[in-house]
Amino acid sequence: MSGSGRTEIRVKLPTHLRRLAHVDGEVRVDVEDPATLCAVLDAIELTYPVLRGAIREHGTQRRRAFVRFFACEEDLSHDPPDAPLPQAVSRGTEPLLIVGAMAGG
Repeated sequence: MSGSGRTEIRVKLPTHLRRLAHVDGEVRVDVEDPATLCAVLDAIELTYPVLRGAIREHGTQRRRAFVRFFACEEDLSHDPPDAPLPQAVSRGTEPLLIVGAMAGG
């Protein structure tokens, strides 16, 4: 975290999104304080335009059905998108995890 009112957020993407964006490991994005899920997703889509529509719907900006968000062992998938992220994520000590949910039977 810097003193300029911006925060660097560590994000771990699932394998298929890393391949799509041509990145290895986790990505880092800068967002305004306080860091929110919406701000992080906006920054990811700005930095990696190929991911637009892959994490959330184009028109509604709602999370895609089989995508989940986790941080600090908590499921953030149903939190309001403008809610502040946990402090450990904002401090950079913990990553935000974007996970592709499994379905089947």
